[in-house]
Amino acid sequence: MAGSRKRYSSDLKAKIALEAIRGNKTANEIAAEYGVHPTQIAQWKKQALVLQ
Repeated sequence: MAGSRKRYSSDLKAKIALEAIRGNKTANEIAAEYGVHPTQIAQWKKQALVLQ
């Protein structure tokens, strides 16, 4: 069964990436809070750091 892919807004991605960069919570804690996979958070964090 093919499901539709989840789409995340740029604002949400940036918010999650900033939380990961701050380091107050682990990737697993952030993932549980927002319903996103920890690997995805790591990718968004990496992208955010490259853009600086």
